[in-house]
Amino acid sequence: MNKLPLAASHWGAFRAEVVDGVVRRIFPFEHDPKPSGMNDVWPEMLTSPLRVASPLVRKGWLAGDCGAARGEDEYVEISWDEALRRVAGEIARIRASHGNKALFAGSYGWSSAGRLHHARTLVRRFFNCIGGFVDQETNYSYGAAMAFLPRILGVDNAIGSSLTSFASIRDHCDIFLALGGLPAKNWEIQAGGVGEHRYEAFMMGATAQVRCINVSPFKGDVEERFPAEWLAIRPNTDTALLLALAQAVVAAGKHDRVFLDRYTAGAGRFLDYLAGRTDGVVKSPEWAAKITGVDAGAIQALADDLPGKRVMVAANWSLQRARHGEQPYWAAIALAAVLGQIGLPGGGFAFGYGSSNGMGNPRYETPLYGLPTGKNPTGLSIPVARVADMLLDPGATYRYDGATHVYPEVRLVYWAGGNPFHHHQDLNRLREAFRRPETIVVNECYWTATARHADIVLPTTTTLERNDIGGASRDRYLLAMHKLVEPVGEARNDFAIFADLAERLGDRDAFTEGREEREWLTKAWDEIAGKLARRGIKPPDFDTFWDEGYLRMPEPADDYVMFGRYRDDPDANRLGTPSGRVELFSELAAVEPGQPGHPAWLDPEEWLGAPLAKEFPIHLLTPQPDRRLHGQMDLSSYSRAGKLRERERLTMHPADAASRGIADGDSVRVFNTRGACYAVAKLDDRLVRGVALLPTGATFDPDGFEDRNSNPNVLTRDVGTSELGQGCAAQSCLVEIARHDAPLPELRVTRAPLATSA
Repeated sequence: MNKLPLAASHWGAFRAEVVDGVVRRIFPFEHDPKPSGMNDVWPEMLTSPLRVASPLVRKGWLAGDCGAARGEDEYVEISWDEALRRVAGEIARIRASHGNKALFAGSYGWSSAGRLHHARTLVRRFFNCIGGFVDQETNYSYGAAMAFLPRILGVDNAIGSSLTSFASIRDHCDIFLALGGLPAKNWEIQAGGVGEHRYEAFMMGATAQVRCINVSPFKGDVEERFPAEWLAIRPNTDTALLLALAQAVVAAGKHDRVFLDRYTAGAGRFLDYLAGRTDGVVKSPEWAAKITGVDAGAIQALADDLPGKRVMVAANWSLQRARHGEQPYWAAIALAAVLGQIGLPGGGFAFGYGSSNGMGNPRYETPLYGLPTGKNPTGLSIPVARVADMLLDPGATYRYDGATHVYPEVRLVYWAGGNPFHHHQDLNRLREAFRRPETIVVNECYWTATARHADIVLPTTTTLERNDIGGASRDRYLLAMHKLVEPVGEARNDFAIFADLAERLGDRDAFTEGREEREWLTKAWDEIAGKLARRGIKPPDFDTFWDEGYLRMPEPADDYVMFGRYRDDPDANRLGTPSGRVELFSELAAVEPGQPGHPAWLDPEEWLGAPLAKEFPIHLLTPQPDRRLHGQMDLSSYSRAGKLRERERLTMHPADAASRGIADGDSVRVFNTRGACYAVAKLDDRLVRGVALLPTGATFDPDGFEDRNSNPNVLTRDVGTSELGQGCAAQSCLVEIARHDAPLPELRVTRAPLATSA
C-alpha cells in the first residue's frame, strides 16, 4: 500500500488507489495515529453533480440586471476563451474608469492544503502584478486577536503558531483551565495539511495527571472518556470569571508581586480596577456569579486552589469571536501574570488548544514555501470580517488597529478559494452587499452559495487534480501531494487561470516568472531544502522526496515553552510593546472609544444578561461541525449522515425544549430579527440552560428572509468585536426557537443551477 501515491487535504494525508483514471479507494497515511474519516468522501465528491464543470456566465448579468438576480439566476455555458476574455475585459474596464482601488479580491476558507496552489496567495500575486487591489487582512478564526495581541504582547505569533508543548503540560502542569473546552472535532483539521493527528497524545497529557477544568457552556467540549471537571458558564462571560479569579487571588495577598513588577507594565491600574477603586465595583466572585451563572463559592474555591500551582490558562479561538472578544484573551493573560506563570514550563497562557490540529505539538518549525505575492501598489486592505460594510457603505470611515480608515468604492469582486456565504455573519445583509458591485467573478470547484452569487464562474481543480507540496509549521511531515486524476470537466487550476488572465492583461511573465507547475515545485523544494540545510538537516533531492511522498522532521531537542526566553531574561529579550513588557495597561488600547486600556468586563450586548433576552431568550453558539470543514463537503454522504431530514441537529437543554413543546427529533425554526433557518432538535442535559448549539457550514439556501437550510449565519450579527480588532463576533447572538410542524422547505442547493449552452 505504501507504493500508492500520496495526497493530502486539510483533513490529513492519505494514499489512493486509482484505477483507469478514477479514485477507487482512500487509505490513511501509514504514520497517522488517528486519521480523519473525512478523506473517505473524495471518490464521491470528485465527480459530484455539484462540481462546476465548465465556465459559465449569469443570464441576468448578460441582460444588465445590476445584480438583482444574484443567487437565484440561471447560467449560460461559455468557452474558456470567452470566459477569460470577459473577465480580463471587466478588470481592464474598471481599472481604466475607476483605478485599481475599485477592484476587490477575496480568498478565505482553507482553499488548498498545498502551498503552490494556495488560492489566497495566487489571487494576491495576480492582482499585485496588474497594479494592485483592495485586499483583506486578519481572518474569521481569530481576527480580533491578530490585531489586538501584538499591542499587549509585542509579538505576532501568540496565536495561530506554536504553543507550549503538550509534553511540557504533561510533565509540569497542575491545573489546566480549558476556556471553551478541548473539542475533539477541531483536531481533525489543519491548514496546509496533516501528517499526524495527535489528539489522543495531547488529551492524555492534559488530563491524565493534570487537573483539567472545562470552562464552557457545554460539557461535551471535553470528551467524557478524559477526566475533566465541568465549570458550566454562560456564553460570552469568561472575562468576568477570569477577572474574579484574579481579584480573589490578589485580595488574599497571593499574587506574584515580583513577577508583576519585573515582567508587566500597568499592573497597578489593572489591580485598581479589580479592587473597584476606579469604578466602585469590586470584581469579586459574587459579582462574577451574577454575570456568569457560576456559583460564587465555586469561583472562590478555584481561586484559592490556583496560587502555588503550575497553571495553564488556555482559551479556545471561539472565545474572541464575540463582542469585545479581545477582553477574555487579555484577562487570561492578566490572570496568568497575577499568578506569575508566564514563561514557565507547563504554565502561562495559550490561545488555540482545541481549535486546530497541531496545537501543542513539538516546535518542528517545518519550513514551507509559497509563491511571493509582491507588494500591493494601492496599499488598501480591510479586515476580512468587514466586507459587507465595505460594499454597502463606500466612503464611510471606520476605526481599526489604532487608526481611522475609509471604505473604498468597489465595483468588481473577484473571489478565489473561499465561501463568504459560509464564514460571514448576517447573510441576508451580505446578500444585499453582493448585489452592489458591477461584476462578481468566482473561481470554484463546487456550487457553493458564493458561486451561485457570481456573474462569471470559472471551474477550478480540487487538491487531487494537481501537484503540490503540503505541510504545516506545527506538523512534522512535509507532504508530496500527487495529482491523482485528470481535472473533471473543464476545470483548471488557479495558477493556470491567473497566468492566462495576466497574459491578456499584458504580462504573463510577471505572474509566472517563466515557470509552470513543475518548475515552481522544484524551486519550492530548493528553498525548503536550503532552510533545512541551514539547520543541519540533510534533506533528499526533489525526485527522492516526490517518490517517497513525505519527509519527516526530526524531533526537537527541547520542549517549547511560550515566552520562556522572556522569562529567563526580560531585559535581553524585551517584547515589542512600548514598555518592552507584557502590558496590563495599554495606551494603544485606551485611545479607542469605550476601552479602559486594561482587561475589563464590557457588556457583549447580545447575551443572556441583555434586555433583548426577554424577546429572544436563547443564546445561540455556532461551533465547527463534526463531519466537514466549514461548508466544504457539506453535501457529501459523510456530512449528510450526521443530519436528519437533510438538516443540522440543533442541541438544546431538555428543559428549554419542554417549555416550547419540542421533543428530540422535532423539526424546529430558529429565528430573530435578522433571519431564520431550520434544524432538527437534539436534546442534551450537558448544556447550560438558555443556550443552543447549531454547527456552521450548512449550504446557504435563501428564500427571502429565511434560509431553507440550517445555516446559523443567517441569524448572527454582522458587527466587529470592537474598534480595536474588528473581528468576527458571531458568538454574540440571541434567538428564539419554535417547533415546526409543517413540512420542511425543499432544498434547492442539492442540485446545480440550471445552465444552458451558449
